[in-house]
Formats: sequence, structure tokens, C-alpha cells
Amino acid sequence: MDIDCIKIFKCLSDKSRLLIIDNLSKSPMYVELLAERLDLSASTVSFHLKKLEDAKLVSSTKEQYYTLYHLNNTILALSLNDVINMNTFESDIQIKRENEYKNNVLNSFFEYGKLKSIPVQQKKRKIILEEIGKNFSSNKKYTEKEVNLILADFYDDFCTLRRGLIEEKILKRENNIYELN
Repeated sequence: MDIDCIKIFKCLSDKSRLLIIDNLSKSPMYVELLAERLDLSASTVSFHLKKLEDAKLVSSTKEQYYTLYHLNNTILALSLNDVINMNTFESDIQIKRENEYKNNVLNSFFEYGKLKSIPVQQKKRKIILEEIGKNFSSNKKYTEKEVNLILADFYDDFCTLRRGLIEEKILKRENNIYELN
């Protein structure tokens, strides 16, 4: 089901629309009947019904000269979590932006597989350290010398990298033995 949770919440934030939904929950109705019940003009009710239709909260059917409006009980039966989680499009965009940012950071600080400098900004430094951390196996324990040899391939100041990997909890150290956290 393709719904826009922002439209739904905007629709539900209006008192007149909530009253229309309440009336439609009892039975399908025409614009004129809703206008009379709510003491609103027919044009105002039509305006609100259009908004509710755009949000897919209401549907309409033609009956002779009139349009009969019905509630979309499928959407109204959803929990708040269901409505929020249906809109995965936004989270896909966020993931794409995060990946683009990571790639930009990696491209800025790495050249030919070597680290040009250690970023000052913590967020960028963590991205760099996580990338370097991929060179360690999860089922292996390393001596300090082995860690230094791996890190020296990336940057001359391997001590700072090693300390950063421990501070960011990418590596853990116990009795001078290192392993992935």
C-alpha cells in the first residue's frame, strides 16, 4: 500500500477533518449531509474531503447525481508504528546520503590506499578508522607488532591509528593482545 504518512498526519491535525472522519465512521455520506451535520458550507466540506482523499483516508463513489464518501478503514486500522514504518522511501534516501558522505570522506582522506592525514573531525575520523578496521579478521587475535604492521600500510603514525581504533571500540586490547570488538 502506497501511503504518505505526512499527508495523513496533516489531515488528522485539522478539527473539521476529524469531525468528517467521525461522521463517515458511522456510514458513507454525501457532501450536503456532512455540511448540514457539521454546520459547514458544502464547499468547505468538499475542500476537506479532497484533502482526505489525497491522503487516501477517504474514497468516493458516484451514485446518480451525487458523490458518496467512504472511509478507508484499511488505513485507519493501522497502528501509528505501521503508518510511520510504511514510508521506507525516506529511510532509503537517508541511507543513500550516508553512503555518499562516507565515500566522499574516504575519497578525501585516502589516496592509492594510503591515508593522507587523520581527520580532526570525530565523525570523519570514525569513518576512516572503521574502514581500516575492515583489515582485521573477527576470529583472529593479533599481537601489537601484527597490528602495527597492518596499520603501517595505511599511515606512518600507526600508534595514533591503533589508539584511535581502541578509543572507537573497533579493536579491543587485553594483555597486549588485540582483536576486533
